[in-house]
Amino acid sequence: MSEVMNVHSGAATAHAEHHDGHGHHHQSFVSKYIFSQDHKTIAKQFLITGIIWAIIGGLFSVLFRLQLGYPEQSFPILETFFGNWAKGGQIQPEFYYALITMHGTVLVFFVLTAGLSGTFANFLIPLQIGARDMASPFLNMLSYWFFFLASVIMFASLFISTGPASGGWTIYPPLSALGQASSGSILGMDFWLISMAMFIVSSLLGGINYITTILNMRTKGMSMTRMPLTMWALFFTAVLGVLSFPVLLSGAILLLFDRNLGTSFFLSDIVVNGEILPNEGGSAILFQHLFWFLGHPEVYIILLPAMGMVSEILSVNSRKPIFGYMAMLGSLFAITILAFLVWAHHMFVTGLNPFLGSIFVLLTLLIAVPSAIKVFNWLTTLWRGNIRFTPATLFAIGFVSLFISGGLTGIFLGNSTIDIHLHDTMFVVAHFHIVMGVASMFGMFAGIYHWFPKMFGRYLNNTLGYIHFWVTMVGSYLIFWPMHYQGLAGIPRRYLDKRGWVSFNDFPSLDKMITIVSIIVFAVQLMFVFNFLYSIFKGRKVKDKNPWGANTLEWTTPLRPGHGNWDGEIPEVHRWAYDYGKDGREFIPQTEPLGEGESEH
Repeated sequence: MSEVMNVHSGAATAHAEHHDGHGHHHQSFVSKYIFSQDHKTIAKQFLITGIIWAIIGGLFSVLFRLQLGYPEQSFPILETFFGNWAKGGQIQPEFYYALITMHGTVLVFFVLTAGLSGTFANFLIPLQIGARDMASPFLNMLSYWFFFLASVIMFASLFISTGPASGGWTIYPPLSALGQASSGSILGMDFWLISMAMFIVSSLLGGINYITTILNMRTKGMSMTRMPLTMWALFFTAVLGVLSFPVLLSGAILLLFDRNLGTSFFLSDIVVNGEILPNEGGSAILFQHLFWFLGHPEVYIILLPAMGMVSEILSVNSRKPIFGYMAMLGSLFAITILAFLVWAHHMFVTGLNPFLGSIFVLLTLLIAVPSAIKVFNWLTTLWRGNIRFTPATLFAIGFVSLFISGGLTGIFLGNSTIDIHLHDTMFVVAHFHIVMGVASMFGMFAGIYHWFPKMFGRYLNNTLGYIHFWVTMVGSYLIFWPMHYQGLAGIPRRYLDKRGWVSFNDFPSLDKMITIVSIIVFAVQLMFVFNFLYSIFKGRKVKDKNPWGANTLEWTTPLRPGHGNWDGEIPEVHRWAYDYGKDGREFIPQTEPLGEGESEH
């Protein structure tokens, strides 16, 4: 064992020397910022690409909200921009479905998955565990470039004459498998599938890298139980991604085969315009199983990084140790396991065997237990803390609030007897936007406000941060909370115009209100983007290495760490990451040795 350790430390020394030797090379703009292998630069690439996608995805939602809020009104400007897709200033049905599909795809995968894991796993893992870089910087660079390629293909699909994919973000066959079904299923769907295949390759390269780095490259003294919860959350996220993304990849490739090679994996006994298609033997339900086997872990691939960062930010800014570290760790593990066992709750109305349905109901309700443990521990961390209400803290508290309120409605939907009535209504839209969409966005904003000084050596503007928080928080509840009532009234989702149904026509003023608030919230996100870009160049400079008084290792690096993170030796770790308010001291960094008779926790 000692020989292995010696070899390991020798390798680490060699690695350090290598970096010290190469740290002073003059790098061109291309090698430093475009084909960079430095994890910090790659994190920024993911973040900025994610922000661009967030603006595009958000704009799509504003466009179809205009249609939902003002179905009878025409907007000539839409025709100017979208031509035939918005004839007479009104969004055409095909285009409406394409907007909804692209909005879901872009925000779930390209913003929340890449924005949270791609940005923060890349940025924080080496810095918080005490490593010079990722286990494989080259694979890390490839991970970003596959993501970028996926982005370009998805973006290109918006400009195809037949339009982008329009089968909903779940792309269920046969609608997505047959070009005759809709214009969005012609070329746009092929682009969608190829783009997603690229995206999955990117996620796998990243995930394998994150797992390897956390397991093998921790600094001296950094045992697994001394790692900050952010690291654990990112580790479990990567495990989820590596185990579930390949299943969607197989589904996407088989669907490409069905579309282009005449196979019948998902097609059987289909009649189009009186013509009987030759396909037989396939099952559309098989695709749903493959999709949701990723689709549900995907919820936690998005939520877990946000949970980890919120744990860290709440502890730092309430000046208290995180409550129940081991319970938090156990609940992360339980969520990771259970995430794989609940996918069929999306399929209660597909004719699923009721006995099987009852098993999935039980497993779905079980996942509420570790989630409740987390919520309890966050609230007890805040309880009687000396809280500093920075924008990051507010977004972290906002995350907890949204996670509770959005999670509670999940208990309704997890019950198959209730779900049969609520399935595909606005209730579902309200539930998953609050718990997964907006809550994860809040986790991401909290992370950006908290680690921005480390990323760019400057602060974001606080006043704009507070405006950003309050408008987004109030606006999110005003947008999505009323949708629960619409869902309970039976209003279906993905309907272009509900005026033809007397029973669905009770909420025109509510729809108008939601549309107006959506536009205001979108405008405030653009203000955040301005704050972000302005602060990179003109923000207040960071003077202190550790501006938040945090314990974790990233705050021991220089103000603007170079490639290799630490000048000289990597610091050694002696304690866990949450020694706040101990022995009369406000905070004790992880690098400080334990005192005489001092207990570790």
